[in-house]
Amino acid sequence: MAGHTVYIGLGSNQGESLLNLRLSIRIIAETSTVVAISALYRTEPQDQLNQPDFWNAVIQVQTMLDPLKLLSRLQRIEQNFGRVSDPANPKGPRVIDLDILLFDSLILPGPALILPHPQIQLRRFVLEPLLEIDPDLTHPKSGLPLASFLPLVAGQGIYEKHPATYNHPDIWLIDN
Repeated sequence: MAGHTVYIGLGSNQGESLLNLRLSIRIIAETSTVVAISALYRTEPQDQLNQPDFWNAVIQVQTMLDPLKLLSRLQRIEQNFGRVSDPANPKGPRVIDLDILLFDSLILPGPALILPHPQIQLRRFVLEPLLEIDPDLTHPKSGLPLASFLPLVAGQGIYEKHPATYNHPDIWLIDN
């Protein structure tokens, strides 16, 4: 499958977080080709600190879906996992969080979807796994290498990283 190159951020800090990530990737793989999967990162919460640590990862997919159809698909996956949007607590705990980080080099101003993700350069838990997959990525708006933003977020806690063997799609997509 050719199509669009998309990077999706995944996060979970409720329930069986690692299983939630794995199952989400498998469901995404039903309509898009998973090209790469980062290692898994256990990270401290940002913005709202009084909640459990998150498990985060980034995947690269090839998809024929347009950005809004992909967004709708990811939101359905979140809803099927039981995620309920809470406008009063948007940065609170969640079973699964799926964010389109980059969609080709597309720039979309919103309102339904902002691309690139507006906080991509502000989050270590996004940048490290993203750059693990592709260290040469640049920010579509600024043209700066995404790696240039890492020193700015170095103080954000990453406590654990699963071994690199987790970054191969076949390990995630097989039944075991």
